[in-house]
Amino acid sequence: MSGTLVVWDNALLSYDLGEHPLNPVRVELTMALARELGILDRAGVRVAAAPPADDKALLRVHRADYLAAVRRAPDDPFFTGYGLNTPDNPVFAGMHEASALVAGASLAAAEAVWRGEAVRAVNVAGGLHHAMPDRASGFCVYNDPAVAIARLLDLGAQRIAYVDIDVHHGDGVQEIFYTDPRVLTVSLHETPLALFPGTGFAQETGGTGAEGSAVNVALPPGCGDAGWLRAFHAVVPAVLRAYQPELLITQCGADTHRLDPLADLRLSVDGQRASHLALRALAEELCGGRWVATGGGGYAIVECVPRAWTHLLATVTGEALEPGTLTPPQWRALAQDRAPGHDVPLRMTDEADPAYQPWEPAGAADADPVDRSILATRLAVFPLHGLDPYDPRD
Repeated sequence: MSGTLVVWDNALLSYDLGEHPLNPVRVELTMALARELGILDRAGVRVAAAPPADDKALLRVHRADYLAAVRRAPDDPFFTGYGLNTPDNPVFAGMHEASALVAGASLAAAEAVWRGEAVRAVNVAGGLHHAMPDRASGFCVYNDPAVAIARLLDLGAQRIAYVDIDVHHGDGVQEIFYTDPRVLTVSLHETPLALFPGTGFAQETGGTGAEGSAVNVALPPGCGDAGWLRAFHAVVPAVLRAYQPELLITQCGADTHRLDPLADLRLSVDGQRASHLALRALAEELCGGRWVATGGGGYAIVECVPRAWTHLLATVTGEALEPGTLTPPQWRALAQDRAPGHDVPLRMTDEADPAYQPWEPAGAADADPVDRSILATRLAVFPLHGLDPYDPRD
């Protein structure tokens, strides 16, 4: 088992909600930037298209009446129900086909890693983590990470860890597997008191028979690199080590960035790059390197997303890019053409230092809001994994 599969086809850009924050140009510019920087031409990297997920795969996660509604809605301008034809989830021609293609790409990535055809795989067009079994939600029609996880369970997986670093809670994936101890869902996100979808409190720790299988770190608005990375390292490595997953799946939404227009965290591209490196290290330590990465949210479509996900692609495929790398002139011209009015970055860095201070329990309850969030999560879930919430070594 070696190498990386990058699942890509220009047809993935057909998941297009129209005049909407989830603009497919962000994915187009990501792949163009990665290509210009030579990441897709690295030794051991295979770029391949994937077929759409079929109904059997989608029905492992979604209800049959919902699939029928997704097929029917574009032909009925007055369609209502199932979360469709709303400002968040407008209908569009070919909606079922485009959504199934995104799910199929994540499905192919997961299958390739599970079967040993690649050690890592990535679908930057995926990460539609809000979709529920019976409705669209949060710009998401079909829940491609959940479809991929369900397939892995059918193939015999017993311990899958899903880590979601989008600014929004990974509510759909958590909901779908909330009572399944074979899936550990971990989400770091802006507090549900301030941001959609209003879930993801520390006290959400898994359903009956799966206690401890959901881990939520709800971070305060304004949290930047240092606080976010302190929270990540205070929670994620310990619970993953306790769980001992066979494979790591991540949703790497880039909407934690300080320029993102839909949320209020303050990470830099450098901090996001540091999170990707931390996830790769955990996959190597615990899963023999087996890692499936998806994209997710991200609405600074030129200023952040292409750089963040190109760093992700570099981390998944081999050596991380140097932060000071220049963005190629050809890419800058393309970005100006495809998204006029946006500031086009000159370098792959925000010139931020992603250093952080490790979490310490002393005074955490009275410290800043990030430390209170960390302690709330550790108190809620660490004992369920046999961990001491007050021991910084856990």
